[in-house]
Amino acid sequence: MLLTWLVLALVSCAKASLAARNVDVGSMVVLERVSAIPPAFTHLGTGGVSADEELTLRIALSHSDIEGLQERTYAVSDPANSLYGGHLSTEEIAEFVQPRPETLSAVTTWLTSHGISPVPTSVSPFNDVLQITIPVRQANVLLGADFQAFVHETSGTRMVRTLSYGIPAKMESHIRYVHPTTAFVPPPARAATSPSAAIPASCAFDTNPGCLQDVFGVPSAKANHSSSNVLAVAGYADQYANEADLAQFLDNTRPDLVGSTFSVMMLAGGANDQSIFEAGDEANLDIQYTVGVASGVPVTFISVGNNTQDGVSGFIDIVNAILTMPVGKRPTVLSTSYGFNEQDLPVPLAVAMCNAYMQLGAAGISAIFASGDGGVGGVQSTTCTQFVPSAPGGCPFITSVGGTTNVPPHAASLFSSGGFSNYFPTPSYQTADVTKYVDSLGTLYQGLYNKSGRGFPDVSAASHDIEIVWEGDVTFVDGTSCASPIFASIIALVNDRLIAAGKPVLGFLNPLLYSTQGRSAFTDVTSGNNPGCNTNGFSATAGWDPVTGLGTPNFDALLTAVGL
Repeated sequence: MLLTWLVLALVSCAKASLAARNVDVGSMVVLERVSAIPPAFTHLGTGGVSADEELTLRIALSHSDIEGLQERTYAVSDPANSLYGGHLSTEEIAEFVQPRPETLSAVTTWLTSHGISPVPTSVSPFNDVLQITIPVRQANVLLGADFQAFVHETSGTRMVRTLSYGIPAKMESHIRYVHPTTAFVPPPARAATSPSAAIPASCAFDTNPGCLQDVFGVPSAKANHSSSNVLAVAGYADQYANEADLAQFLDNTRPDLVGSTFSVMMLAGGANDQSIFEAGDEANLDIQYTVGVASGVPVTFISVGNNTQDGVSGFIDIVNAILTMPVGKRPTVLSTSYGFNEQDLPVPLAVAMCNAYMQLGAAGISAIFASGDGGVGGVQSTTCTQFVPSAPGGCPFITSVGGTTNVPPHAASLFSSGGFSNYFPTPSYQTADVTKYVDSLGTLYQGLYNKSGRGFPDVSAASHDIEIVWEGDVTFVDGTSCASPIFASIIALVNDRLIAAGKPVLGFLNPLLYSTQGRSAFTDVTSGNNPGCNTNGFSATAGWDPVTGLGTPNFDALLTAVGL
């Protein structure tokens, strides 16, 4: 159960930031505390924030039955369950997620007692997150906090945060957390697009949509039932997908698709800058390998701007936006090539983000993420003494995609983050695979990773020497950011066949992928590793491994696995 998982995380990963939970401070209890300013941030001094500066805070309310939603999500996603494919409506999800009336009443009364009225605005489809904007001085009193200004040194992003905060003890059963408070979360890192080396003239080292058709059996024929099958790409960090670059890419690699394009959805101040010199290499990659591989499936680029308030750069906001879209218009697949190091997210926020992806899965939407490019060192290579899981790779309700190179496939050893979550335990669909792999390691890397954590990636796809067009020029890129849109495109094409057969789309993928019929649709990758943290990292081996997952997909075998 997900709430139980949070308890396990607090026990197995007890950090100073959470050790003070439930410690009385007068009539208050401390919900979260960090012992020191994270190394990537600098305090701007006592004059860095004015008492009159306004803060926008989100108050996450306790759910009615989040464990029940988890059970139902697994049921509708497990091909061995009689409920398989019976995805939930927004109204049905609301029954599990919306707060109980007594919770909303208690929180409203508490806020009113501090002069905060009328009832705050809900910023979630299920009224489980309330948003307030109040001055710093009032926030300090409300939460027993001491908000100060900090700057993230690399990006220059200014944040107003506190090292601890609390709520009245009587509110503890009604509030999950308040944010952004103690969450010193860096901007999301994109998992790829480092330039590649020279390109030999072979499919193994010059990957484009035509090559993928040969290697993974991806069909070139256009999708037939596209109106209710949309493939969405998440765009962050001021990355814009360029239409002229896409047109040139298709002319070079998929002339049969010339004229195909994508739509744009803008969220939280997102934009659609079509200046050729504002073209994003990441955004172009994601769009070119969805439009160019998921032949005929409508593709939507969701441009997420900088006006997000969810504490994780819009990762939760984008889910909320999708869930409020009408069925038939919202995507059936969401591909994301960005992420965080798990340790940079407070556990309550990481759980909230995972709950959001669970809601997507319950609604029949597949959430697919690049695993990251830092090997066992995280989203991107970093100095570390213990292995660094990526986020949301550890969330059991997303499908994490690692990277491969060569034909036959070999783990892309300079990329393909993988390992085991410190926040989420091994889910039931993965227990046998994780146990087998951990047992094979013996004492190797003892103490560097969590043996009972959720393992990732789940699958893998091409991530080396991927051909794109960027700012009018052909270039080649590496990284699992390539693998995520490729795999997402394959799933979108399977969905097209399911719709044509009158069957429901796939939704949350992992119970199917780890089933007997699901794993038979993947080519096992047994060579390569993912170095990091001054080690060789984990090694690919027969069966699932935390480098390439179950392996690379075969389209026809996937059709067989879903009964087509």
